Order: sequence, then C-alpha cells, then structure tokens
Amino acid sequence: MNVRSQVSMVFHLDKCIGCHTCSIACKNIWTDRRGTEYMWWNNVETKPGTGYPTTWEDQSKYNGGWEKKGDEIQLKSQNKGDALFKIFHNPNQPTMDDYYEPWTYDYQNLFNAPEGSDQPTAKPISMVTGEYINIEAGPNWDDDLGGSPVYAANDPNLDALTPEQREQLFATERLVFFYFPRICNHCLNPACVAACPSGALYKRGEDGIVLIDQQRCRGWRACVAACPYKKTYFNWSTGKSEKCILCFPRLETGQAPACFHSCVGRIRYLGVLLYDADRIEEVAKLPDDQLVEGQRSLILDPFDPAVIAAARANGVHDSVIESAQKSPVYKFVKIWKMALPPHLEYRTLPMLFYVPPMSPVMANKENDIIDHNTTDFFHDIESSRVPIAYLARLLGCNQESKVRYALRKQKAVRWYRRAVTVGDISMETAQKMLAEADCSQQEAEAIYQLTSLCTFDDRFVIPPMHREEALEMMKDPNEHKASTGFGFVGAPQRGM
Repeated sequence: MNVRSQVSMVFHLDKCIGCHTCSIACKNIWTDRRGTEYMWWNNVETKPGTGYPTTWEDQSKYNGGWEKKGDEIQLKSQNKGDALFKIFHNPNQPTMDDYYEPWTYDYQNLFNAPEGSDQPTAKPISMVTGEYINIEAGPNWDDDLGGSPVYAANDPNLDALTPEQREQLFATERLVFFYFPRICNHCLNPACVAACPSGALYKRGEDGIVLIDQQRCRGWRACVAACPYKKTYFNWSTGKSEKCILCFPRLETGQAPACFHSCVGRIRYLGVLLYDADRIEEVAKLPDDQLVEGQRSLILDPFDPAVIAAARANGVHDSVIESAQKSPVYKFVKIWKMALPPHLEYRTLPMLFYVPPMSPVMANKENDIIDHNTTDFFHDIESSRVPIAYLARLLGCNQESKVRYALRKQKAVRWYRRAVTVGDISMETAQKMLAEADCSQQEAEAIYQLTSLCTFDDRFVIPPMHREEALEMMKDPNEHKASTGFGFVGAPQRGM
C-alpha cells in the first residue's frame, strides 16, 4: 500500500447560484496578464450547454483523455509513433474559434465622441486585430440560456437522452438549467502529465497538485490536446502552457484558494484524501461500469490503523492524517457517497467531485393545499426536469444508479428536516424516506449541518503543507526559504 495525500474539492451544485465571483477572483489574481486574456482557470458553465471551450466534452472532436485498448490504456491524443509530428500540427487542438476572440471596449469614445443625437457607446474592440468586432462567443456564452435549444442542443451529454426526453427538456414550460463550476481536476492519472514531451508537468508528491514547470515547458501544447477537460492553456506571449495551480502559494500559507474564498454560495469544500497510489493503473483500466466504485476504493479510510501506519511509513505527516480524518471531502465522497467525479470515463481519475443538483421540489396540490405526503417518495427524482440519464452522463460514468443514490439521499434529508422544522410531513414518513435512501437519522443531521450550517472551518480543512519536507529531497530548505515559490522567479540576490 503506497499511501499518498491529495488536496481535493467538492462542489455542491445544489448551492451554486452562478454568480461567477469565483471566476473573477481567479482572473484578477492569476490570469490578468498579457497572453492570458482568454484563460479562465476557473469558469462557471450553464448546463445543459456547450461549455468552454465549445463542446469540450466532445472527445470525438478533441481526442482528450485515455482509452482502453485490450488490457492497456493509451492516450487518445498521441502515441509513440506520431507524438513528434503532432508537435508541429495536431488537428485536435482547440482553436481560437473554440474559445473566443478576446476583446475590450473603446472607452475613450464615452468621453471623446463628437456631439450627436444619442448617447455615445463603448464599442467592442478585438484584442487580436485592434479593430471593431461583433462579439460571437465568450467564456459562458450560453449563460442562463442553457435550457433553451439555441445553445443547449449542442451539449454532448444530451446524446444520453431519448428523442422524447430531449423534446421534453426543451419544452418551454419545463425549461431548466443549473450551474457547473470547473477548475483543473488535479487528476490521479493526468493525461496532460503523460503527454508532455519535455516532462514539464508534474504532480506534487505532498499534496497531489498538478503543476507546469515554466522553465522546462517548451510550449508544444501536447498537454492542451491531452487534457479532456481542456483546463490547460497556451500563453502566446510567454510561449508556455499554464493551468490552475489550486492557489498553492495561498495553501502553503494557510489561506483558501481564491475561488473558494470568494464563493458566495459557499458551495465548495476543501479537504485531504488519502489514496493508494499502487492501485491507480489497476483502477484506470476497469470497465466503465466499475470506475465509480473503483475510484472510491482508491480512497483510504484515514481512521484505519493499517492506513495510518502505511501513511507514516511513507512520510505523510501526522497533521495531514488528522486533516484527512476531518475532511469534508471524505464525508461527501466516501462515507455519504453523494459526490461524484466528472466524466470518469476519460480515465484520468479526477480528484474534484460534484454533488448533483436537485430539480425544483415537486408536491401535490389539492384545493389550494400543498401536500408533501405521498407513498411514492422519490417520484419527482425519476421524472425530474433534468433527466437522470443526463446527470449520469456528466457525473456518473453513465451509471444512473450512482446519481439516483445521491439525489434520493439529498431529498430524504430535505424531507426529514421539513418534518423537524415545519411539521407538514410526519416524522414516520420522513424516517421511511431516510431508510429507503440508505441514510440514518444521525447521518441526515450530519449532512444537514455540513450542507446548510457549515462554517468556513468546516468547509476548509487543510493541514500545514510541510513544504520543507518535500524540499529536503532536493535541496537545503534554508536555501529555498529566500525564494518566492513562483516557479522561475528566482531568489533575491544580495549586493549590487
């Protein structure tokens, strides 16, 4: 057993209000530089929708991730025979049309426009050509229109639906959408790391964060093509690739990532998971219908004495083990089984997870009285506005039972709390629902506390990074102490 630790995150989609504050916070800190105009390390998409870059989930177009061939898995984007040639031309690379043409506005016209019959406007100007442009795409172009057939019809996840389900989804009276925040998944089996010809990408041993060494990167963009989530970007100004760094300089000083810290809906939970690195390849080769449980089996019980002993033997600090025992991510993913990884069929084993969103609560109405009591407890989940097949395509590796389990447990907790606080549902009914959802009363209270009444400290459980221990393998920690930790930026020098 090769025990390692991973900083991991859960997004509770039922709480996301789509305010994009996380995207703006990240943009202001990390990608407000020349060459990063189109980069959104954190973006929020509207689903059903095409996402960013456009239809990034369509791997028949982008060829990202891994595919199983016989008993082995191989990168889809390249192989030993064509990797060299694809440095010069890769037909599966996303183009500027798949992102968008960055633009600014002619703000000077607001002040310098000649006298006219109407208010002056700030026309959009291309940041590529410097000419006026008609804006035709953006980082969330289908924002709040995701439920309409104008954009959502091109969502690759809709392939999982029948023609009748697609027609119902786009019926005006049933229009529905939800928000889907995305950052790099800091995968256990990252395709970007495997594809890099220069070995610039690496996964940090102490916390699992995937980074790009800016000194070694040669800008060949193999990582861009290989990442099925399209979360690595090419900086045209520096000639290097860049990606989300999970705000590791902030984590190393005990601060939450910018996206987490700014989240208005408090949908994000950050914690440590312990996993068995020896089994990564074995799990990545599993059939699709076994991947969800296979990945869960990789995550180890931090209370197990054998796991603790193996972790200590592997150099994992006691404070990391203690944080793993308090991790909110461990509860959502492993204990409650409510959080699922996105598109696990890409076989990169993403380590960010999502609690699937509930559709509007359904109830019976007779004689102007709303009645929540019914013997068919979970009928509205089966006939949800967002079909389970769609959510299963997005989060459950096409396993509807995994999504159904998470939704039933969420609804049972809601009904239980309604019985406690409102009283229009009998406690007997609530307890029957909990039993059918595989949830105890004690667990329901714990889910309610962590979902609705959680404090910042409940959602952010990160140990000291112990960077000094990782550095000891390479150089004297005191020598590194003077540097800033930002890659190629060197330590300050004394003297003139």
